[in-house]
Amino acid sequence: PKGGATVDRRGDAADATSRLLRAGGIALMRRMSPHILGFDADDTLWHNESVFRITEGRFAALLAEHAAPETIAERLLETERRNLRRYGYGIKGFTLSMIETAVEITGGECPGEVTRAILGFGHEMLEHPVDCLPGVEAVLRALAPDHRMVVITKGDLFDQERKLAQSGLGELFDGVEIVSEKTAETYRDVFARHGAGAGDALMTGNSVRSEILPALAAGAWAAHVPYEVTWAHEEADAPRTHPRFTALNAISDLPALIDRWADPDGKETP
Repeated sequence: PKGGATVDRRGDAADATSRLLRAGGIALMRRMSPHILGFDADDTLWHNESVFRITEGRFAALLAEHAAPETIAERLLETERRNLRRYGYGIKGFTLSMIETAVEITGGECPGEVTRAILGFGHEMLEHPVDCLPGVEAVLRALAPDHRMVVITKGDLFDQERKLAQSGLGELFDGVEIVSEKTAETYRDVFARHGAGAGDALMTGNSVRSEILPALAAGAWAAHVPYEVTWAHEEADAPRTHPRFTALNAISDLPALIDRWADPDGKETP
């Protein structure tokens, strides 16, 4: 996940989940308890987008004499989207997109010191310490003994490996998949490689566009855990009426959800 408008779905997430369960979704869920748990990394296991937001603010200040902050943000987003097929996701592609945007905004006369400053921003981001989100480690340790857990993330290979190592969470996962894009085909392949397939898997993440919709299309279950901000490129409407979708308030709610799915007595939790 990377750059865009603030998203806060906490207010109605619990109500949406409750409506789903009372509508009969829980009966369908109880017929399976997923053995494969897929987890997004950035903004699901640790903070990421906030680092990009800080850098975007520094970038706008750097070019303040050439354009308004809103214009700079719009131009940068356009450049990032255009460059995804060239550079993919991650800090390196973001840094190159900042340089390209600076060249365009300055009319091709980007000073050398501006380029050096942008490269410095990128270096600092690549060295930024990993800050795990609240409750993540406890949840993973609680789920690990009974499930096969896989990190499914997109971005730069070296940087994603660095973050996983620095997070201290790596030992809790049975597999790590760093992919160029998250599509239904991606999830089918990953879940087949690590278990019995998408029908026996649950994908958890903060991006509706990258984690929820394609996982559901692949035949998996999906749990949305909101993050404080979401990159505009990742925004999409949550499929709130889908029988295999659940909106959670926080990742700490995940073990209880899985327990309800596996509850053999069929009694709905109030």
